[in-house]
Amino acid sequence: MAQQPKKKSKSKLWFLVHSWLALPIWFFVLIVCFTGMLAVVSQEIVWLANADVRASKPDDAGERLSFQQVYEAMQKAEPDTSVRFISQPDGSHFALQASVTRADGTSALLYVNPYTGAIQGQRPDFDFEAFTRALHGWWLVPFTNGYSWGWYLVSLLGLPMLASLVTGLVVYKKFWRGFFKPVRTGHGSRIFWGDVHRLAGVWSIWFIAVISITGTWFLIQAILGDNHVTISTEPIVPVIAREQVPQTADGSPAPRIDLDEAARIATQSIPGLDVTFISLPATAYSHMSMGGRGWYPLMYQTAEVNPYTRNVDSQFLLSDRSTLEFVTESMRPLHTGDFGGLAIKLIWFFFGLVLTLMVLSGLLIWTKRTAHATAAALKRAERPARAKPARETTLEAQP
Repeated sequence: MAQQPKKKSKSKLWFLVHSWLALPIWFFVLIVCFTGMLAVVSQEIVWLANADVRASKPDDAGERLSFQQVYEAMQKAEPDTSVRFISQPDGSHFALQASVTRADGTSALLYVNPYTGAIQGQRPDFDFEAFTRALHGWWLVPFTNGYSWGWYLVSLLGLPMLASLVTGLVVYKKFWRGFFKPVRTGHGSRIFWGDVHRLAGVWSIWFIAVISITGTWFLIQAILGDNHVTISTEPIVPVIAREQVPQTADGSPAPRIDLDEAARIATQSIPGLDVTFISLPATAYSHMSMGGRGWYPLMYQTAEVNPYTRNVDSQFLLSDRSTLEFVTESMRPLHTGDFGGLAIKLIWFFFGLVLTLMVLSGLLIWTKRTAHATAAALKRAERPARAKPARETTLEAQP
């Protein structure tokens, strides 16, 4: 019977050790939530810090240039540069981005003014946007052979996050009553942070569900990718047949249609298509690839235009997706908030902040509770040591 308190004390001690060992996991979750919040608006932060990224309209400028006009302006500014890709980021306040190959064989991504066609600058290999997204998405662990273990580590958090949402709703009875419950102050930090945790959790239920489900999909995506399993139904576009490539008198390929004409052909073939990117042909036998969003903002539609015959040789529409593919392709924009311009990003940023506060408040509550339990356990451990000399003194005083 005398051994039972010791066993109970040892088991509680081990429980406290287990609790303290979970502290790094809590901090990891907190950092992932915080960096995800920053990653949502990282492009806008770069826009604020770097004038080259902005679509600044000169006072004497008219309407925005077309793709062909931008291409011609770039060719005039740098004749030896080969333009491969031109795109308009999500937001008219951003400059165009053009992927080019220079005469020395190096590649670069340039910022181009959409009103003048002037090259405003070059994107660094690793800027703030790339840093925050890499830190949040795969913990800066490099991809060597397939997905990095950092990707697995971060995406694995989708499972406990989803489980915490379910258990939180079970524990918090009639949670809908907490939407407008005030945060109590003046009653100690534990009550304050507890109220913050519950309030943040209630308001971010839908957001936690979106982030945890899409995060879990990233885990499945990595597993499928590393095992060479694909669910894509996108067709493989064959190269243009040699006989379809007309030649001039000197034997060289005939001129291709310009970018604006190719975009017009694509929009006629795909009603409602807003072309926001164009890939120029890499060879004389390549198509002009272009695409953009339509009525469904979470997914792109694409078209492959033959620059000689003016035919759309291939297209990949919303209706071409399988049900599974329709769902899975929606996961990334739902996770990042990159599908509805600045307004959607600000909503994702706000609820990312709420989620970060919820994790922080939970961390503080848990740490304080564990610290108090540890202090109480240490006091109980000291009592027998202090009581023993007193008992020995009493025994020695007996005749």
